[in-house]
Amino acid sequence: MTYATHDVTNQPPPPAPYDASDDTALLEGVRREGAGWAEDGLRRLGRRAGSAQAQEWGDLANRYEPVLRTHDRYGNRVDEVEYHPSWHRLMRVAVGEGLAGAPWADDRPGAHVARTAGGLVWGHTEAGHGCPTSMTYAAVPALRAQPDLAKVYEPLLTSREYEPGLRTPTDKRGLLAGMGMTEKQGGSDVRTNTTTATATAEPGLYTLRGHKWFTSAPMCDVFLVLAQAAGGLSCFLVPRVLPDGTRNTFRIQRLKDKLGNRSNASSEPEFDGTVAWLVGPEGQGVKTIIEMVNCTRLDCVMASATLMRKTLVEAGHHVRHRSAFGARLVDQPLMRNVLADLALESEAATALTLRLAGAADRAVRGDAGEAAFRRIATAVGKYWVTKRGPAFTAEALECLGGNGYVEESGMPRHYREAPLLSIWEGSGNVNALDVLRALGRSPACADALFAELALAGGADARLDAAVTRLRAGLGAASETGARRLVELMALTLQASLLVRHAPPAVADAFCASRLGGDWGHSFGTLPDTAGLGAILARALPEES
Repeated sequence: MTYATHDVTNQPPPPAPYDASDDTALLEGVRREGAGWAEDGLRRLGRRAGSAQAQEWGDLANRYEPVLRTHDRYGNRVDEVEYHPSWHRLMRVAVGEGLAGAPWADDRPGAHVARTAGGLVWGHTEAGHGCPTSMTYAAVPALRAQPDLAKVYEPLLTSREYEPGLRTPTDKRGLLAGMGMTEKQGGSDVRTNTTTATATAEPGLYTLRGHKWFTSAPMCDVFLVLAQAAGGLSCFLVPRVLPDGTRNTFRIQRLKDKLGNRSNASSEPEFDGTVAWLVGPEGQGVKTIIEMVNCTRLDCVMASATLMRKTLVEAGHHVRHRSAFGARLVDQPLMRNVLADLALESEAATALTLRLAGAADRAVRGDAGEAAFRRIATAVGKYWVTKRGPAFTAEALECLGGNGYVEESGMPRHYREAPLLSIWEGSGNVNALDVLRALGRSPACADALFAELALAGGADARLDAAVTRLRAGLGAASETGARRLVELMALTLQASLLVRHAPPAVADAFCASRLGGDWGHSFGTLPDTAGLGAILARALPEES
């Protein structure tokens, strides 16, 4: 018998279409955090995210990267960035589904949780377009420090209408916001910024001069920018187009050639006589913009959890359809251990993300205890979940073997994306030190954290022992040991959520491997007693 050399056997079918919301941990968390009313919409969005069409949009938006056009054919400066049509299709869905500023105009409890859950689902398409939606969401509470500006811009920032193109902001049906914080000489140390702000004769109106180093989504309509005014570092609103319809000075020097996040344009804008309005008092720029950072840090956790879930789904699909050494990969004991370990990590990240979203939702509604918990737990989650992302995506990629190393699989794109989330909004050291700062300045933060952990007290001896170690560690906290301390905080917090809300097999395996001294620190090292079948059945429902 002869065979054609190009007959294809033992290869999985295309993973799409699938339901990106078919995630038990996600749906349970949404109900638990007060957004069960959003479940039907999430299921609809999940089916759309996993459709062949939406998956293709994500691929095309990254394959055909944004292009900077500094001048028009006549030599006039235009400073515009052109995107592939797929970018705009992704953005239109994201904004229309309320993943930008919409929750700030929604009085329903759980609105911010529903938005985060939507990001966990729609993020299965691609990650880059999540940057402008995240910044738009985060800009609203910062802009409220200047009520006269918020009155004009907030209704447009909370709109569900996506209207690309540079036009007079108040003539548009919806706006997007970006931020310009860092500069080349300082990075996260924004107090070293040299961009200057000069007051004009009109109250609240300034002109800026300087060069920003990493400003994403330069085609947004408005930006929150930090600059040095007479009273110190201050926050300003910079529109791309002024109220009279003329272009503001926003000279894009170049687009960044980034490791990942290729669909999203990140730029270096130069300000020279750029018109800006003061947001909050002079000298209070960091205090004004910090609420924006709290929101975008939550979105970093969300995006990392999304990448974990997306790559777990891809790995699970592959091993169900691929055989080696006489058996399907999913039936091979060591592969099952790897997948189950990845499933634990993914569920812990999802549970923590939604708990943080619940805290944010209740904090903005006036819950002081949740505000204190959010203050410390968001920094803890930002540090740990984003740190786990690169190792997770690498292991998931390896489940596909050589197929996963090929661009066509999509896994290299996810792998390149993962490190960004531990860098954006403060690298690991910045967030670890921020946890120490919160502990030092606000004893209520530690009280809120331990109150949360106490809800699982007595349910698992390994968790109880970890909480005891954590209390002792706080008494000897130092900058040198900050990472170790924050890691323990993250693991105890994740374990407490799983002990309270996940099935026993999941909670037991997590506590045994992460807290019980039996952690190999690489994926696939769960103890022999772990209920691998139960973990996998929960994480990876049968394909239709």
